[in-house]
Amino acid sequence: MSAVSLAALVGLGALVLYAVFGGADFGGGVWDLLATGPRASRQRAAITAAIGPVWEANHVWLVFALVLLFTCFPEAFAAISVGLFAPLLLALVGIVLRGAAFVFRNYASDAPAVTALWTVVFGIASLLTPFFLGAAAAGLATGRFAWAEPFALSGGLFAVVVCAQIAAVFILREIEPGPLQDDFRRRAVRATLAVWAVGIVPALFALREPIMLSALEKPVALAAIAVALLAGLATIVCVLRRWDWPARVAVGAEATAILAGWFGAQAPDLIPGRYTYVMAASSDAMIDLFLIATGIGMVVLVPSMLLLFRVFKRAPIPD
Repeated sequence: MSAVSLAALVGLGALVLYAVFGGADFGGGVWDLLATGPRASRQRAAITAAIGPVWEANHVWLVFALVLLFTCFPEAFAAISVGLFAPLLLALVGIVLRGAAFVFRNYASDAPAVTALWTVVFGIASLLTPFFLGAAAAGLATGRFAWAEPFALSGGLFAVVVCAQIAAVFILREIEPGPLQDDFRRRAVRATLAVWAVGIVPALFALREPIMLSALEKPVALAAIAVALLAGLATIVCVLRRWDWPARVAVGAEATAILAGWFGAQAPDLIPGRYTYVMAASSDAMIDLFLIATGIGMVVLVPSMLLLFRVFKRAPIPD
């Protein structure tokens, strides 16, 4: 395998990790916004307790993916930064607002009006950020950076639903069995069904995009769709049978299949119709050094992340 291909796969791995762990955080914010019923306040408290210790750390995968892009594929980074400036800026604004709202809300518990305001900001920012990231990814897939067209906007909606699904599944192991856990168990099943339903929309719009149509016809894309559907079915079965750890694995496999299918369907293009990975790559020496630095960095980063989760994720939240 060439260094360019390896760098591209490392970038895909970073995006998968961000989609799963960062997506769970964004999805938690979506459920925070949609909290209803007699246990709404307890639902929000459970979400806060679940994501509070780790939500900032999960952004490391997005930062890593961006560093990899501008280091190993600088020409593509420049084109993407210009062509998708608007949705990426809006996603960044959402990330900042979401973090600020999360902190301000928790420190304003003695002022209900202020807490309510920042709760709304937190929820809306958690919804808009994955929406614009999804729209940007779909706009990139068109090769025209057409992020404001129906295909890309439906891709943004799909990203929001996937994040909500991941969050609902992941939080099940964070809560002790009881009515509160059952609330999220129902949401996990419904969100999985919503992923299937909403996922049809961008697929239909893709039929009108010549580049996307040819990509969807590739065996790797068809295989990824099949794996994602099977993983979604496995998620529902695991959630209903209360196999919460396998449910996490299944929903993670679904997200991985979605991103791997997108990656494989576009290959060897990084920006369809503009740059292949080889055309956009920096020098071999630069990529080699980056991969070496990545290997060394992961020796420190991965154990640190595992320790963080072990320390702050040991006891389930009381129902």
